[in-house]
Amino acid sequence: MNSTLVVLAAGMGSRYGGLKQMDGVGPNGETLLDYSVFDAVRSGFSRVVFVIRREFEEDFRERVGRCFEDRIEVAYAFQQLNDLPGGFSVPEGRVKPWGTGHAIWCAREAVGSPFLAINADDFYGRPAIAAAGEYLGVLDENSTRFCMAGFRLESTLSENGSVSRGVCQTDAEGLLVSVREHTKLERVGGCIVDSADGARFQGAERVSMNCWGFTPAVFPLLESGLIRFLDAHAGEEKPEFYIPSAVAEMIDAGVASVRVLPVESPWFGVTYREDRPVVAHSLAKLAASGEYPSPLW
Repeated sequence: MNSTLVVLAAGMGSRYGGLKQMDGVGPNGETLLDYSVFDAVRSGFSRVVFVIRREFEEDFRERVGRCFEDRIEVAYAFQQLNDLPGGFSVPEGRVKPWGTGHAIWCAREAVGSPFLAINADDFYGRPAIAAAGEYLGVLDENSTRFCMAGFRLESTLSENGSVSRGVCQTDAEGLLVSVREHTKLERVGGCIVDSADGARFQGAERVSMNCWGFTPAVFPLLESGLIRFLDAHAGEEKPEFYIPSAVAEMIDAGVASVRVLPVESPWFGVTYREDRPVVAHSLAKLAASGEYPSPLW
């Protein structure tokens, strides 16, 4: 398989205090990123590209990248505020990153094959990464038949507070029609409710957790969307160009399709500090069952 794992890690510096506090939650101190790369390697991915910020490149290469260099080809791309399409510049006072859509676009020169884009600090599991790898493995570089892993809503909630999730609508063929963001989802009795708008869910609904399969054909499409976004928001300090919104524009314009790959296994993430022991316990169970070796590497 000539597929690449693209890891969106430009936000890790701020969240982890310059990478010095990367949280080991596995039985032997493994990070969630360790598990994603491990699953990519055993699913046949040949390369990983870390999208990071220039200011912590040296620290990241030393503390993270070097751990994987003898297991998979490692490369880097850089998400910088001033990496913008021609004619645009960073507005005065803007320090907030431009968002996940921009982060993926920043990898355009580092990626030349079908690729899976994921967050650095989420656990997706082998079923999600393997399914995406299998799908991408039969695409050519010019295909616009993309994919995403669709997790069950009920397996992505936190017991410690509300979460924001993009709930997917698909057609009869399993193709993505839309992703609607619900910002305050939590369990209430036997139901899942968005307290922001009153919407109610059963739990089997598919949600996007930023696990997207693309080909290099996505980069000019992202650039077109980024230009439209900047035309509307270039002078503002906070709006971000998110990948679900960018993909929705592609679908609406008829220039791309996205197959939702149903994933039955759980997603893990530490949304709240109290989530950490739950994630650690879940990873320990996976190791005890033999799904992962312990230690991982």
